[in-house]
Amino acid sequence: MSGHSKWHNIQGRKNAQDAKRGKIFQKISRDLYQAAKAGDPDPANNPQLRLVMDKARAANMPKDNVQRAIDKATGAGGAKFDEITYEGYGPGGIAVMVSALTDNKNRTAAAVRSAFTHSGGALGATGSVSYMFNRRGYIVILRDGLDTDEDTMLMDALDAGAEDMNAEDEVFEIYTTPSDLVSVRDALQEKGYELDTAEVTMLPENTTAVPADKVSQYQHLIDELESNDDVADVYEAGEVADNEE
Repeated sequence: MSGHSKWHNIQGRKNAQDAKRGKIFQKISRDLYQAAKAGDPDPANNPQLRLVMDKARAANMPKDNVQRAIDKATGAGGAKFDEITYEGYGPGGIAVMVSALTDNKNRTAAAVRSAFTHSGGALGATGSVSYMFNRRGYIVILRDGLDTDEDTMLMDALDAGAEDMNAEDEVFEIYTTPSDLVSVRDALQEKGYELDTAEVTMLPENTTAVPADKVSQYQHLIDELESNDDVADVYEAGEVADNEE
């Protein structure tokens, strides 16, 4: 599959994000709350909740923290979160979507708007950029230590029910329909593959190269958004050249 590589965009920021373990736990807690609130709080009957619990285990999140987040969704703790999506344009007119889970809409809206403004972008109206993105299932398998060539990986992914695959130097990126993500994940794991990522995300139909003179501002926008405790995900249509990272 040619085109956008989500892995390419995140790998330059991955180490910095991993260092913020407390923020990672907080974001996962919100994801757990959201998944349990939207469906059955029993992971055996809730595929999305199982996906988030897998993410929690991969991040070494304590079991007590996981259970506390699920308990909130059933009414314990009294916290109420709302899921909100913000849309806007970053420096250079790059489309950016922000998914937030917040207990204070005014606080979050002000912080997101400020991040766009500080970086030379602008928050837009609902629907202003969402049409440029598609909801997809997204799986990452690291190539390091994996004795599987590209053709074999592609066949295994398609046999598992995937729609497409992108081969990068460091990873295989596998794409599914949102509804097929869990079954494809399980089929690949049954084949013996270890998955680095398995999630439903928003991917741009097309990417736009970030102008060289806007790279610093653009990266500042993404970093500021991702460091916000209320922000669960940032979806971007910008592509930064390797020599600019």
